[in-house]
Amino acid sequence: MSDARAWLPLFPLHTVLFPQGLLPLKVFEMRYIDMVRECMKDDAPFGVVRIKSGHEVGGAAEPDQIGCLAEIRHWDMRETGILLLKVEGLARFRILETRVLPNQRIEARIEMIAADAAIPTNAMHLACAQALKPIIEDIQQRERDEPGFVSPFPETAHLDDAAWVANRWSEILPIPLEARQQLMALEDAAARLSIVHSYLVQHGVIATH
Repeated sequence: MSDARAWLPLFPLHTVLFPQGLLPLKVFEMRYIDMVRECMKDDAPFGVVRIKSGHEVGGAAEPDQIGCLAEIRHWDMRETGILLLKVEGLARFRILETRVLPNQRIEARIEMIAADAAIPTNAMHLACAQALKPIIEDIQQRERDEPGFVSPFPETAHLDDAAWVANRWSEILPIPLEARQQLMALEDAAARLSIVHSYLVQHGVIATH
């Protein structure tokens, strides 16, 4: 990677992006419209990071240490000055160093985090996958029925992949954003699945026998 590309452009948001997750974005600040244009020109990703402190609009926010690369899958500009994006999470990264540009955009030097290791199929995985399947189907049907609604799920579900199932649940559980960030940052996918399973059992989504 060239020295220019060694600095990853960051998009600090009040959200958490997981690998293989989809995220709709409405971009209206010129600094981020310019960033997106540069990424599309270079066919390069940007980094989505949760805001640790600060705001999405205005001065540079303080990002969490771990984020996720985002690849632009679709873009549209139906109104002047408002860019609509759908991005997909790729791999996670850890921030080593940040710098703030004159326009208050943030860039970072990063190191990549290894992809989740495969989890052998087990009872927790099967129960979580079975409970997730109808939710995915309902939300995808809503996307087909409601113009403007964007499903957070990819068209193809990978319910046979325990780490994928754990990530999708982690995206939609009604939990604080900081807890969602902690789930994403876990480097043990089996631990993430176990936490999700415990939550679903505790809240009656999955029945215990």
